[in-house]
Amino acid sequence: MKDEKQLMDLLSRLINDWESEVVEFKQAGNEYKTDKIGAYFSALANEANLLGLEKAWLVFGVSDKTRKIVGSDYRPEPERLQSTKMQMAENSEPSVTFRNIHELLHSDGRVILFEIPAAPRGLPIAWKGHYYARAGESLTHLGLDKLDEIRQQTQASDWSAQLVPQAAIDNLDQHALQKARDSYARKYSNRFSAEEVMMWPLATFLDRARLTYDGKITRTALLLLGKAESAHLLSPHPAQMTWKLEGPERAYEHFGPPFLLNTSALYQKIRNIQLRILPEDQLLAVEVSKYDQRIFLEALHNCIAHQDYTRNGRIVVTETPDRLIFDNEGSFFEGHPEDYVTGEKTPRRYRNPFLTQAMAELNMIDTMGYGIHSIHVGQARRYFPMPDYDLSNATAVRMIVYGSVVDPAYSRMLIQKTDLPLDEILALDRVQKRLPLTDTMIKRLRRDGLIEGRKPNLHVSASVAKVTASKADYIRTRAQDDDFYCKLIADYLKKFGKASRDEIDKLLKDKLSDALDATQKSNKIANLLTKMRRNGLIVNRGSRTAPEWYLAERMQKENGGLQKESRKITGDDT
Repeated sequence: MKDEKQLMDLLSRLINDWESEVVEFKQAGNEYKTDKIGAYFSALANEANLLGLEKAWLVFGVSDKTRKIVGSDYRPEPERLQSTKMQMAENSEPSVTFRNIHELLHSDGRVILFEIPAAPRGLPIAWKGHYYARAGESLTHLGLDKLDEIRQQTQASDWSAQLVPQAAIDNLDQHALQKARDSYARKYSNRFSAEEVMMWPLATFLDRARLTYDGKITRTALLLLGKAESAHLLSPHPAQMTWKLEGPERAYEHFGPPFLLNTSALYQKIRNIQLRILPEDQLLAVEVSKYDQRIFLEALHNCIAHQDYTRNGRIVVTETPDRLIFDNEGSFFEGHPEDYVTGEKTPRRYRNPFLTQAMAELNMIDTMGYGIHSIHVGQARRYFPMPDYDLSNATAVRMIVYGSVVDPAYSRMLIQKTDLPLDEILALDRVQKRLPLTDTMIKRLRRDGLIEGRKPNLHVSASVAKVTASKADYIRTRAQDDDFYCKLIADYLKKFGKASRDEIDKLLKDKLSDALDATQKSNKIANLLTKMRRNGLIVNRGSRTAPEWYLAERMQKENGGLQKESRKITGDDT
């Protein structure tokens, strides 16, 4: 978000340049109609696209007649003002919304600046089914010339938008067509009745669902709705998804078009059993399915939408005993996976815009960047680890969805502490996977009493372990005070008189934290012995390479007894 000075400078620039096709000023009272905002949203987004700009602006609180700041009382409550974003997303096609809504409390009155992203290349923005544009300072419908200009932006480069001259309606699967109509009717149930959608001529429906272009069959239509035997029309590009089972048993199966139906068919191959997680101090276990269907389909649909089909590869879903691995061709197209975890980033570009829009029309995906966010939230609600991304291969993306518990303490904590924010859950997920954290996050988790230990050996803290982890789990992973270990060494020497390094290793290694590896445990013991020697508690009567440790107090007593006996023999004892 911009600060006050940046907003003041921005407002001055917009007023000085005055209205254009990408800036609109309105006084706008509290009752300004949302439909009017939506029409301007569509028009300004489309004009920004045509002018090659990144954004456009709708400004409330500035008179469009006097060009002066007059203030606006539009939705003075912050929550209600921000809810405008959701209203835009619900009624725009494709589903997009304001990049930001800025509020400036100017000395002359309150000003609201709606930051509108440009329509994506090849995808004009509609509001409730109507495309809008600007004619000078007036709002008007988007003409066919401008509509075609936007739609044809990616015709040459978008693989999914290419027409297939040999294909016809007969190449589409009837069951897939019926499901497509049902999905479209559900998505737009607030605009059309299901009966109305079912009555549309097939060519009309396919165009409105962005599957065909002026009645002509596209590669998108064949991918999503094509008959299995029509896949050859996409050759040499293998329109194929593969399920592969790895583990004690091995198997595989290929799935071709129609993807709209066969993503669910592939899901049915997954061995989805119920898992039991037993919370601390409770007799009844929490039961969750190993994999959630919505999470699975979200991940697989994202693979379909973002696959680089020009690389002639297939989408592969590998099932192992404890996880699912999704592999698809093509680098991560817009930003990085972590940019989308919070659900705040909206992608500006798509590798397959025509396919992406069609999938959005059929309710397979959204185009707001919420998919990755919903997968993370879904895993957290099921008390499972967060998904991981592997981008080490520059030409492919791998996503890992866990179907098992990594650390019982983490899962039990999510069961007990349901109010943890997502960023803390993500951080604790990194703790259970032994991944590094920023110093800022470590301080925050320590402040909230969620972790303890020293970097890099962090683990769930005692205060959380009492609620979330079993006592045995906690004792195995927590680090005891040095005094505890020193007392064990001293008690051993007191009982047995002496100890070699091997004997001390056997005494302590199984009592040190399981968070330490073998080398770290060995170094820890060496440091303890050095500390006790420097403090005068123990002495080494062996060599450096083969030490023999004794209690210093015992040695002093023995030496004192020898000295006393010597004085008796020499007559010096008084």
